Amino acid sequence: MYFKTSYLNLKSLFFLVLALLTLQTGYSKTLVKKSNLENKIEKATLVSIFSKLSQQTDYKFSYGQAVIADNTTYTVNFAGETVSAILNDLSKKANFNYNINGKLVLIQKTAAPKPATTKAVDRVKVKGKVVDENNVPIPGATIMETSSSNSAVSNFDGEFEITVGDGKTIEVSYLGYKTKVVTVQKTFMTIQLEPNTSELSEVLVVGYGKQSKKDVTGAVTQLEAASFKQGVNISVDNLMQGKIAGVRVVNTSGEPGAGVNVTIRGVGSIRSGSTPLFVVDGVPLSNDDVSPSGSNVGFGNSSAKNPLNFLNTSDIESITVLKDASAAAIYGARGSNGVVLVTTKKGSKGEGTLTFDSYTGVSNVAHKLDVLSADEYRKAIKDPAFDHGGNTDWQDVIFRTAITTNNSLAFSKQTESGNYYASIAQMNQEGIINKSNFKRMSGRINAAESFLDNKRLKVKMNLTASETKDNGVPTSDDGGSNGQLIVHTLMANPTRSVFDANGKYTNFNMNAHYNPAYLLSIYDDVTRTLRVLGNLEASLRIVDGLEYKLNIGFDRSASERNTTIFPNLTDLNPKGKYVQNNLDSRNSLIEHYLTYNLNLDKHKIEALGGFSYQKFERSGTAFSVDGISNQGVGVPPAINPGFAGTQSGVSGYAQENELQSYFGRVNYTFNNKYLLTASMRADGSTRFGKNNKYGYFPSAALGWNISKEKFLEDVTAVSNLKLRASWGETGNQEVENKITQASYSLSGADGYYLYSDLNLVNGVSVNRTPNPDLKWEVVTQYNLGLDFSFWNDKLYGTLDYFNKTTTDAILNVPSQALSPTTTIWTNIDGKIINKGFEFMLGSKLIDKKDFSWNIDMNGATLNNKIQDLPVSEILTGTISGPGQSGVNANIYKSGYAAGSFYLLEHIGFDANGANIFKDQNGDGKIDNSDRIIIEGALPTFYYGFNSDMRYKNFTFSFSIIGQTGGYLLNNTGLNALNINNLASDRNVATGYYESGANATNSPILSTLFLEKSDFIRLNTARVGYNFDLKGINWINGLTLYITGQNLVTITNYTGFDPLINSPKSNGGNQSIGIDYAAYPTSRTFSFGATLKL
Repeated sequence: MYFKTSYLNLKSLFFLVLALLTLQTGYSKTLVKKSNLENKIEKATLVSIFSKLSQQTDYKFSYGQAVIADNTTYTVNFAGETVSAILNDLSKKANFNYNINGKLVLIQKTAAPKPATTKAVDRVKVKGKVVDENNVPIPGATIMETSSSNSAVSNFDGEFEITVGDGKTIEVSYLGYKTKVVTVQKTFMTIQLEPNTSELSEVLVVGYGKQSKKDVTGAVTQLEAASFKQGVNISVDNLMQGKIAGVRVVNTSGEPGAGVNVTIRGVGSIRSGSTPLFVVDGVPLSNDDVSPSGSNVGFGNSSAKNPLNFLNTSDIESITVLKDASAAAIYGARGSNGVVLVTTKKGSKGEGTLTFDSYTGVSNVAHKLDVLSADEYRKAIKDPAFDHGGNTDWQDVIFRTAITTNNSLAFSKQTESGNYYASIAQMNQEGIINKSNFKRMSGRINAAESFLDNKRLKVKMNLTASETKDNGVPTSDDGGSNGQLIVHTLMANPTRSVFDANGKYTNFNMNAHYNPAYLLSIYDDVTRTLRVLGNLEASLRIVDGLEYKLNIGFDRSASERNTTIFPNLTDLNPKGKYVQNNLDSRNSLIEHYLTYNLNLDKHKIEALGGFSYQKFERSGTAFSVDGISNQGVGVPPAINPGFAGTQSGVSGYAQENELQSYFGRVNYTFNNKYLLTASMRADGSTRFGKNNKYGYFPSAALGWNISKEKFLEDVTAVSNLKLRASWGETGNQEVENKITQASYSLSGADGYYLYSDLNLVNGVSVNRTPNPDLKWEVVTQYNLGLDFSFWNDKLYGTLDYFNKTTTDAILNVPSQALSPTTTIWTNIDGKIINKGFEFMLGSKLIDKKDFSWNIDMNGATLNNKIQDLPVSEILTGTISGPGQSGVNANIYKSGYAAGSFYLLEHIGFDANGANIFKDQNGDGKIDNSDRIIIEGALPTFYYGFNSDMRYKNFTFSFSIIGQTGGYLLNNTGLNALNINNLASDRNVATGYYESGANATNSPILSTLFLEKSDFIRLNTARVGYNFDLKGINWINGLTLYITGQNLVTITNYTGFDPLINSPKSNGGNQSIGIDYAAYPTSRTFSFGATLKL
């Protein structure tokens, strides 16, 4: 594939980046500009005076508790004076020193002269530095000698100097941080302060802005970087696992770079469209794949890679999940499955910080399946011809100890007018199956600057680029009778050897069963993806409170996948085959919106209104070559497809769709007690019929800060208590492009003999019936929530009840009589209802100087039901394996949960070991009419528990996840390990062999292969040590750590992993709860270091 770049686009981007990176900030070291203040303040406190100066000039003031405690009023004349003159006059009256550093004014309160009570010989000069939790200097911190008014203030670099009594203690304080008392030392002191979260007004990222947590009325959860899932994480979606109530994160496979299923508050669609909307730094991403799926060269089709793999997880600052309609409705037609807002890091305050993080991980398969060993197999078989004399554990042959390395380097700095963040990272993760691998190189630049008076104009740029390379192995979820690598590994006869007497791979000489090591050797699958995501934001303050904002974004990716099976000795393309798939995606965005903020006594109003236009373009090509040259001979087909072989097919496509939107939101707060939020979004999409181009999605929410009421003002035990209620509608536009339009093709079957030469003229076939009335799926959601905090966060949390109903579901159903096609895409009248209860409970159990311990637990119940489905049933969940063609395991039916299982009921074995199935209708025979419906593809309760401890310089944290009330269909057992294998020179699961089943039993889909998916897992654990490097001033911090992932799982499930779902659609309808012999998950231990300079 050839990548074409636009010279004009590159040129424009180059100058844009260059302009932003060369912006300079400066400050005056001598004079301060005229302030032109006309008002006069009579008898005001220092805090009021500094506040007035800050409002009417572009200077910011930093001062300590001593200034705040000074309630004396001072008379100051502002008329026509410079800031310097005002401070010079005021400092003499109020006894303080000041230092102007750029636009930051540091105020240090001095005590009135008193007679000395301590001899000079008993006093020492103390020097030190005050830093925050990230070892960043804190300017303006107050350092006070205990039981004295003697104090000092840290400078712009966080450094201070104070003379105190020898052996005395000093108190270090700063607004928003806990006061720290330390004994003075004669050596240079580095004093680290810890945030006091009860004093900080936490700010949450919401759609198109930020909002104070106390003013939020929707179900919103924000996850900071310190709370992310620890260990080796390739993609952002994995960082949330077990951390947020109501959010379920399930891997589709253990392969590096494989997809991840994220569902928020249940499955709301029958089609494959339950993924939430991801928004990265204000740019909504498409949920479409950005890399091609793998073509079938004998092992079935393989899935595309995770489209979120391009982001370096070390660059992420926070993840915010909008769960209810009130929070998500601002994104309208794409908010029905929830919204995930990803915010990347910005420059931090203080001096520039250089952070280097490096770790190495060692991974092994977390759980091997229990199959018969060679000795056990010899005892089990009846035919001695099946004993080939070897002794091989085929799982050990295919699986390996895999190594992961990750290195990242980041620079961050915040100036008076802007901030900068830049990073570069490299990741190389080996898979636990030989030859599988994931590599990524990524870079990021985030820059922000402000211009004009008092930062009237702000410009911000976010830009990231990455290149990923995935080496795949022959695994799939639709290998059919030929199976795929995992299937062949599990069923391989343990008495066979990997190599024969001549040192070549042993040829099994069997139909549909092959040496798995040989399959690996003849297969090659490489996917390369280049992706660039960026946006430019500008904000102009028109007048105080009114701002215009512009957001221009782009998302461009190009991917090439080369799949090869070389000439081989099997019946799978024995002459070899090469397939190349290419995919090019473009996503462009432009948004204009206005925000207005007004504070009027007890009234606070925040308003937002805007317009958004987003265009999505996709194109792809594919071709294949048959009869390629032998492996290692000549030029590989991925380099020169024309070197050998015959071209066997060329195809391509191109499509685009557009989304045009108008949106608005109003937040109103009265007296910090009563809250109201209302929003509306109108979305127009080219994906829908001409009669329903636009959809309208309103929402409303109320909040009551009960803790602000008078009857709770004096109740010290209640720190926060807020009641929330919301209602809203969101949409789902995750449907195929063009399905509202007719589709035609030329076909010989519909042709005519029009001319005398009797040559057939192709006719026109109708492939799709148009439906101009097709419209959005609509999700209506109610939410009732309670936020609370007691005893200064000794106990805090949230409780939410939700009721989420999907209507106007889009399905491909049988068409009416005389329709040109047998099916048509349409909206149906049925409902999918998800309701449940979510909770998060946390506690700061211990908060001492040398020891702290924080814990939290989250959980969610889920009750899913389908109602009023206009068709009797919808079958999906195609099963893979010999004899399973056309067999489905899932059913969608009124009165039952989505994706329930539809199976024969297996009740045991007879005296001869034959299967016994329950005759449900009593007709004396077993057939499809005897199938029963079993709910439970979705667990009814899932949870997470997180703990974080610190003892002096040591840290220890761990995370536990679990679920209950669900089932998994073990397609691995049905396909690869059924009892019938003993009669055909293949291996079998130990459990099936010991069940008493007869080896002649054919594999039949039934409850025999349905297992509980309940589990509890020690998901991660981390031990770290923060070195105290007081004597090395140029190092801000050094941390060493050890992390373990997927450490212990308690479950009765006999497959590789109970937390798995391979989403295989059937006619566009998704499967749920089926384990398709997926690539197994791994257990990983990583060792790393973080160095901050």
